[in-house]
Amino acid sequence: MTIFKEIVDEEFLTVSDVKEHLADIEAERALEEDRELRYELARTIEHVNRFAVLEPEDAQALVEDLQDHEKVDEETAYKITNLLPQDRDELRSVYAQQRYSLSGDELDEILNTIARYA
Repeated sequence: MTIFKEIVDEEFLTVSDVKEHLADIEAERALEEDRELRYELARTIEHVNRFAVLEPEDAQALVEDLQDHEKVDEETAYKITNLLPQDRDELRSVYAQQRYSLSGDELDEILNTIARYA
């Protein structure tokens, strides 16, 4: 017997957005005296606090600017925003699963867009 789960909804988020949502959850849990954070939640909060570099508004603006590039779709824009690659090799790793590769000029354009925010 196989049990399948159905995807009801899917939404891309930046690490900055997740940090904001988890801060609300953490504050809510802090009000309850007997309630401790589960291990997974505590580790997730630690992770986003360490890796969230941009403010949520700046991260969303970067996603929108990245989507203006021809070969940057929504999912890739969120990946790039979360990783904030600093050089061509790091950016190429984001495109490793794609069926196409970017030219040096295209990579540089994307890196210049990232540099305006990071």
